Amino acid sequence: MRRRAFLGLGLLAACGRTEPVRELRIASGEPGGFYTAFGTLLGAEIAAAEPDVHPVVLPSQGSVDNLEMLRDGRADLGMVLADAAHAALAGELGPRVPLQAVGRVYENYTQLVVPADSPVRDLSELRSVSIGAPRSGTALMGARLFADRPDLRTEMLPLLEAVRSLEQGRIEAFLWSGGLPTPLLKTLDDRIGIRLLPLNAAAARCTPVCDQLQVPPGAYRNTSGTATIGVPNILACTPNLPDDLAAAVVRVLVRRAPFLVPRETVGTQFLDVRNLIGTGEVPLHPGATTTYRDLHG
Repeated sequence: MRRRAFLGLGLLAACGRTEPVRELRIASGEPGGFYTAFGTLLGAEIAAAEPDVHPVVLPSQGSVDNLEMLRDGRADLGMVLADAAHAALAGELGPRVPLQAVGRVYENYTQLVVPADSPVRDLSELRSVSIGAPRSGTALMGARLFADRPDLRTEMLPLLEAVRSLEQGRIEAFLWSGGLPTPLLKTLDDRIGIRLLPLNAAAARCTPVCDQLQVPPGAYRNTSGTATIGVPNILACTPNLPDDLAAAVVRVLVRRAPFLVPRETVGTQFLDVRNLIGTGEVPLHPGATTTYRDLHG
């Protein structure tokens, strides 16, 4: 009897010392994409730095899907392309999202992929293309890039399905927006060889947040120097994110930046404080603003 009482008191004492675990839901992206890789690294670093926070990385179709998850309260953080974020703030993607940002994290490269032996060399020669998963920022970009091509057969395929369709010859090309190299595309390049079509002729159709870039060496085997379109990524949230959680994420972004870049990356990164705060029209979350000031004045 006394032993039972002792065990019961011990369990109560242990329960009393245990802080409640708070879930932090991070909307990421498709399997094989950069959003998923970054979200996984971010979740691991937050868990290590904040033992009372339990990050959960949620798969999605990309930016538009993530915006919907933030708006509906199904996610606390989400990776969002800057042009999609601006469209959401303007109410162009349905009900307006009261969007805020924790930081600007890295640059997405728009990649229009064809097999290395494809005869297609220019956008005007394309007859069929996947413009991305239905609720992705890639598809939003694709609709703009190909707006003047009513003759073009377009599909909206997730990345894995687009890769299979390209290999099987069911489409001539697919559009993808992600880091360089995207692991799934690197594997495809190793298997069949790929090229990226230049996008400089279509860059004017992108919004002012887009950058004209060149694909750096080391991304894929036959793509160095190809003109493309870069779009910054925003780590987005809503005003519902508690200030202390926003602060915890900022501390990880600033202090653990080298560990948040996937090892294979060769493209432009923005994981330093000078660029983290450059979120454009998307206002910083108050908890993030305070923490950036505390860390860097």
